Amino acid sequence: MKAASLRALLMIAIGMALSGVMPMAFGASSSANAVATVPQATVLEINGAIGPATSRYVVHGLESAQKAGSKLVILEVDTPGGLDTSMRDIIRAILASPVPVVTYVAPSGARAASAGTYILYASHVAAMAPATNLGAATPVSIGGEPTPAPTPDREHKKPGDDGAPGEPPPKDEPPSTAMERKVVNDAVAYIRGLAELRGRNVEWAEQAVRGAASLSAAAALRQKVIEVIARDVPDLLTQVDGREVRVGEKTVKLATRALTVERMKPDWRTQLLAVITNPTVAYGLMLIGIYGLLLEGYNPGAMLPGVVGTICLLLALFAFQILSVNYAGLALVALGIGMIVAEFFLPSFGSLGLGGLIAFVVGSLILFDTDIPGMNIALPLIGAVATVGGLVIVGIAYVAAGSMRRPVVTGVQGMIGDSAEVVEDFTAHAPDAREGRGRVRYRGELWNARGNSELRAGQMTRIVRVEGLTLWVEPLRKP
Repeated sequence: MKAASLRALLMIAIGMALSGVMPMAFGASSSANAVATVPQATVLEINGAIGPATSRYVVHGLESAQKAGSKLVILEVDTPGGLDTSMRDIIRAILASPVPVVTYVAPSGARAASAGTYILYASHVAAMAPATNLGAATPVSIGGEPTPAPTPDREHKKPGDDGAPGEPPPKDEPPSTAMERKVVNDAVAYIRGLAELRGRNVEWAEQAVRGAASLSAAAALRQKVIEVIARDVPDLLTQVDGREVRVGEKTVKLATRALTVERMKPDWRTQLLAVITNPTVAYGLMLIGIYGLLLEGYNPGAMLPGVVGTICLLLALFAFQILSVNYAGLALVALGIGMIVAEFFLPSFGSLGLGGLIAFVVGSLILFDTDIPGMNIALPLIGAVATVGGLVIVGIAYVAAGSMRRPVVTGVQGMIGDSAEVVEDFTAHAPDAREGRGRVRYRGELWNARGNSELRAGQMTRIVRVEGLTLWVEPLRKP
C-alpha cells in the first residue's frame, strides 16, 4: 500500500514537473523561431591591417551569418591593406558565400587601400561613404621596395621638365626584376578576374595595381568601380534594395529595406591576435626572435634571450602566415610544455617556466580559435591549466629561494662552521708563538689543523677555513 502511494506521488511529481517544463520549452522554441524569422543584415568590421586574425574573423563571421539566416552581410572596411594570403582567404570566403556580401568603405575618412580594393572588387555590391577612397593596390614586400637606380634621363631632368601642359604624364615603368614582374602580373590577373566576375571597371583595376592609382568615392562611382555611395548603413540598405546580384549559379534580388542590423564585433581573442599579427608588430617580433637566438648562441646558458627569441619567432612566423594556424599553435603549446618541464631540471631562475607559460597560453588561443562545434576548448580550462602551471613555477621559485638561504651541507663549504675535537695538544709554531699546529677529529676523520697554540686534547673547536687538507680552527666558545 505504501509502495503504491509512493509510486502515485512520484508520478504526480513527474507530471507536475513536465507540465511546468514543457510550456517553457515550447515558449523558448517559439521565441527562438520568432527571432530566427526576423530578417537581418550582419555587419562585420575590418578595421586596420588585414592579417590572419582578420581573415579568420571574417570567414567565421560569414559562416555564422549563414547559420543565423542573415539575408545580407556587410563588410564595413577601413584598412590600409595587409597580407596577400589573408586577403585571398577572405575573397575565397566571399566568393563561396551563399549570402550576398556588400563591402562598404566607411565611415567618412576611411579607405580601402591595397588588399581592401581586392576585397571590394570581389563583393557582390561595392559601396562607399562620402569622403572615402580606394586603390593603391600594387603589391609590395614586407620590407618595402628598394630605391631604383637613377637613369641618365632622370639625373639631368629638372622639376619642370615633365612635359608640356596638357601632355599626358609618362607611363609607369615596368617592374625592374623578374620576381617583381611575376608578382605584379599575378595581382593584375587576379583583380581583372574579380572585375570581370562582378562587371566592374577592368581597366582601372589594372591601373590600380600597375600604377597604384587611387579614387575618391565620387570618382569611383563615375568610373563604375562601385555601385553605391551611402551616408550610413540604413542608407546603404535602402539604396541596394531591389538590386539583382549573382550568387553562385543563381541571380538573387535583394530585399534589404526592412532588414534589422546585427553587428558582429570581434571578440577579445581576435583583437589580441590582430595586435600580434599587425605587420609592424610582426616585423618587430621577427627581429626580437632573431636577435634573441643570436644572443643565446653567443652566451650559452643565458636562457632568457633564447626563450624570448623562440616565442617571438614562432609568433612572427604565424603572423606572416609562414606557419599555418594549426602548426603555429601546436608548436607554441609543445614549446610551452617543454619549457615548464625543463624548469624542473635547469637553473633558469624562472625564465623557462614563465616563458613556457606564456607560450602555452598563446598557443592554446591560436590552436583552438575555431567555431566548429566540438572542436573548441573552453577558456576556463586553458586558464585553469595555466594557473596550475603558474603555481608550480611559483612553488619551484619558493623552494629555490629557501635552499639558497640554507647553509651549505656538502663539500668544503659545508665544513665551515662545524665543530671538531682536538686529539693532541697544539704546539707553537715559529715565528708566531701564538699559532700552533695539531690534529683534530672531524666526523671520524683525522685532519691536520692550525689554530691557537693553547688548544689542548679533548677541547672542541670550530672550523673557520679549509685550505687543502688543513683545517683552520678556533676555540668553540661556550654559550
